[in-house]
Amino acid sequence: MYEYKDARFVQAGTEHWVAAPVRPRWQLVLGFVGMIAYIPVWCVLAAVKIAAFIVLLFLAEIVEAVSDSGGRKLTALSDRMLERLRLPGWCVTWPELRHEGDTAYHRARVDEVVGRWTARASAPRKPNKPLWPVECEIPWRVYHGVGGHYVVETATAQGWELRPSEPQVSIRLWWSAATQGEAGTGTAE
Repeated sequence: MYEYKDARFVQAGTEHWVAAPVRPRWQLVLGFVGMIAYIPVWCVLAAVKIAAFIVLLFLAEIVEAVSDSGGRKLTALSDRMLERLRLPGWCVTWPELRHEGDTAYHRARVDEVVGRWTARASAPRKPNKPLWPVECEIPWRVYHGVGGHYVVETATAQGWELRPSEPQVSIRLWWSAATQGEAGTGTAE
């Protein structure tokens, strides 16, 4: 359920989106070792998914010549398949292993990610170039050390608005200047 639509959100806001508790060192090391062992399997799965993506797009082109809705369904399926090409949540990266519990590090990461999205969204549009995104999604890995409330504070100070989000997974933001007809109106990633 989206936290944004929860009744507590209207009453309390995002103040209860606090930092995740510091994970024990043994759990982090176990997740890191598991990730190292899982990476070769993940690479093979990624290659299979990309090949299936290409085959589905090829089939979509053929089916679209006959039936427009069938081609759109195959294209949507291939897009969903490619979106899920991420490392599992239990994986622990080297920076996460080194900086677990370091609030300053996680604040800097949030500031960097939100700043990068803000620079993209507020950049003036160049002729014959695609528009920059007006929506972004900040994954839990970036802000788990400081909490989702810090992401919302940082983003709203830079002109973003909160969208329906699941703070245990990611926080979705929308560039509010897009409604005013300013630069950065588009959806691309």
